[in-house]
Amino acid sequence: MTNVRINKRVGQVLVIGVLYYLVFGTTQGVWSSELVHGFGNPSFSGVNQSAHYLTIDEQERSRAEKIAGDLQDELDEIAREEDNTVLARFVRNLESRIYSTLAKDLSESLFNYDGIPSAENPIVGEINLEGNILRWVNNGVTITLTVEEWFDGELISTTEIVIPVGNFGGCWTECDSGDG
Repeated sequence: MTNVRINKRVGQVLVIGVLYYLVFGTTQGVWSSELVHGFGNPSFSGVNQSAHYLTIDEQERSRAEKIAGDLQDELDEIAREEDNTVLARFVRNLESRIYSTLAKDLSESLFNYDGIPSAENPIVGEINLEGNILRWVNNGVTITLTVEEWFDGELISTTEIVIPVGNFGGCWTECDSGDG
C-alpha cells in the first residue's frame, strides 16, 4: 500500500511541476501601461493629414474624370451610330458624287476648248460653293484661279493659283515663251 501511496504522491508532484512550468516558465513578464486612445484616421489625429487629403482629392478627381470619359464615350458611340445609318451613308455618297461632278465641270470650264481665250477676250467664270467664291480667268496663256473663303459675311482668306496653260499641251494663242 505504501507503494501505491508513493506512486500517487509522485504523480501529484509531477502534475504540479508540469502546471508550474506551464504557468510560469512559458509566459513572459506582463507589463501594464496606461490605456491611451489614438485615432486611426488622419483627419482626426493630424498625423499624415495632408497626404490623406491628397489621396481623397486624387480619388475624387479620378472618379470625376472616369465619369466624364464614360459620358464622352457614350456620346461618341451615339454619333457613330447616327453616321452609320443608311440615310447618312446615302447622303455622304451622293455628296461625294456631286462634288466629283462639280470638280469635273469646273476643270472643263477652266480649260474651255469651245472658244479661244485671249487677253482681250478671256474666258471667265465664278461659282459660289457653300458661301465660298471660286473665280477663274483663262486668258489663253495662264489660268488664274482665285478662292475666297468667307465666314459669317467676313473674308477669312484668299488663295490665288496661276496655272500656265502652255505646260498642259500648248497654248490657244502665242505663248509668251514662244514654244507654243
